[in-house]
Amino acid sequence: MPLQTLTYLVVGATFALYIAIALWSRAGSTREFYVAGAGIHPIANGMATAADWMSAASFISMAGMIAFMGYGGSVFLMGWTGGFVILAMLLAPYLRKYGKFTVPEFIGDRFYSKGARAVAVLCLIICSVTYVIGQMKGIGVAFSRFLEVDYSTGLLVGMCIVFFYAVLGGMKGITYTQIAQYCVLIFAYTIPAIFISLNLTNNPIPQLGLGSTLAGSDTLLLDKLDQIVTDLGFREYTTDVRLSTLNMFAFTLSLMLGTAGLPHVIIRFFTVPRVRDARSSAGWALLFIAILYTTAPAVAGMARLNFMQTIEPVPGEPMAYEQRPQWFKNWEVTGLLGFEDHNEDGLVQYGADPATNEMVTIDNDIMVLANPEIAGLPNWVIALVAAGGLAAALSTAAGLLLAIASAISHDILKGMIAPAISEKQELLASRLAMAAAIAGAGYLGFNPPGFAAGTVALAFGLAASSIFPALMMGIFSTRVTREGAIAGMLAGISVTLCYVFQHQGVMFVSSTSFLGDMPANWFFGIEPNAFGVVGAVVNFTVAFAVSRITAPPPAQVRDLVESIRVPTGAPAAGTH
Repeated sequence: MPLQTLTYLVVGATFALYIAIALWSRAGSTREFYVAGAGIHPIANGMATAADWMSAASFISMAGMIAFMGYGGSVFLMGWTGGFVILAMLLAPYLRKYGKFTVPEFIGDRFYSKGARAVAVLCLIICSVTYVIGQMKGIGVAFSRFLEVDYSTGLLVGMCIVFFYAVLGGMKGITYTQIAQYCVLIFAYTIPAIFISLNLTNNPIPQLGLGSTLAGSDTLLLDKLDQIVTDLGFREYTTDVRLSTLNMFAFTLSLMLGTAGLPHVIIRFFTVPRVRDARSSAGWALLFIAILYTTAPAVAGMARLNFMQTIEPVPGEPMAYEQRPQWFKNWEVTGLLGFEDHNEDGLVQYGADPATNEMVTIDNDIMVLANPEIAGLPNWVIALVAAGGLAAALSTAAGLLLAIASAISHDILKGMIAPAISEKQELLASRLAMAAAIAGAGYLGFNPPGFAAGTVALAFGLAASSIFPALMMGIFSTRVTREGAIAGMLAGISVTLCYVFQHQGVMFVSSTSFLGDMPANWFFGIEPNAFGVVGAVVNFTVAFAVSRITAPPPAQVRDLVESIRVPTGAPAAGTH
């Protein structure tokens, strides 16, 4: 069966499943729309959280980043998984015990201020919109290749799918849809990895295959990859740090704090029945996430090796452009892979020297999706990867858009502007806000600022510098005041945004950018996407400093903080 026909069938079947689930689990109340009625089993919620979490950045972009960055790309693996430990231990149980619908609602109540709630909404929208741009980029990339259309058309198709099941089902529909999407994306990610590992190393376990010898050889796979990339002028794959050790530490910590502070992840823990279920959900989510995250380094290394050997089938003898393989031609159509014959010799020259490199466009985001084609796997595997990539991007986009819509309808409209509106009116407002958020995210997705993982990393930095410190201080300090919290959030996110915009021309350095050394005016050599940890330090410092010179919180607020930390049962979500 032709690849396009098979792709239509596989992707169409998964979309039909998602839409059927949305129709079956349509939200009929605000409690179901916001927190799925707070009745989701911890294992099911863990699976849904994993799908919500493993976005286009994880499925499509992360392995592509590691493929071109090597060891330096490990910041994503360590940061994005380590953050779940912080979330499970320090935030999720306490926020679930408080029992409200949204993160800004908790911040508004804890810091006894509608102003604090409004600032939290502002920070949430900035973080979520930045994050959702990366998802829209992933949707556009996946649809453009596998539906054989241009990027803009692919993005429009994806927007329509998200609109239908997210607006209809709310959190209830999204939760059950994400469970199905997790099953699709994890099979789509691991099955090609198993086949490729078998082909290259005769080992069916990709995690072990990465450290094994090549089939029919005594050479380790990673040693071979190091040799190929260094021969072409690139830095060694297995040891090259991400610009500097300090930058790698800051980047990892920024991603960890951002993970624990992202509202669309936190609200998933409001959907379980009890406090202990929140911590259990985080454990299950980490287990489900680990299946993909431990596979990603193997996918990255093997994809880079296959890519290099395809471009130069015989070492030292570049491939003739006329003889380029079919996968190369397929991705050229999307505009995400481009060749320009500088010296007009008809050969595809690829290397670290920008003066002679003729691969003028190699989008990191294509590596995972192109990997089965490069390896020559069967069409059904390629079609499965298409469905998995779309499931990853759609699941996270839906969760982010729900967080944005909840902030607009519940925190701004219901919480501050029109508190007397009925539940039916609030539900309608939520759906309208969701539709507006999808339209806005799609508009930004047509002109994304970078590849998916780079844009998403920025969103984590913004969450780390604004929301995470406010939540930590709100739970564990009785002394932080509303003035301190507001000043801290504004200072943290402002410092981070200013640093990012100051260096927007060099937002993200990768091994394919040929930028060489880091810019001299970076703060201690910390790149913009890793600056969230500095913003977090600023947030904490300003908040505590301002709190020392302002009146302490009222007694009832201090009692509230103490009660949140007492390990007893939780009220139902939506009550307190």
